[in-house]
Amino acid sequence: MPVDYDEFKGYKLIVLKRTPEDNYPFKFGKSKAQLIVDNADAIKAFAAEEEKQTKSNP
Repeated sequence: MPVDYDEFKGYKLIVLKRTPEDNYPFKFGKSKAQLIVDNADAIKAFAAEEEKQTKSNP
């Protein structure tokens, strides 16, 4: 996953892309980065969860 850096209104951002050509990267600043670090275990568990709900037809 390519990682890049950007700036918004003087604040440094980290930019995560699925591919180098990704048109919609995931960008966030230091405050959200710290929130992610503090909750990394919960995020990993969430990402690993199997889909528990099935989609129903209306």
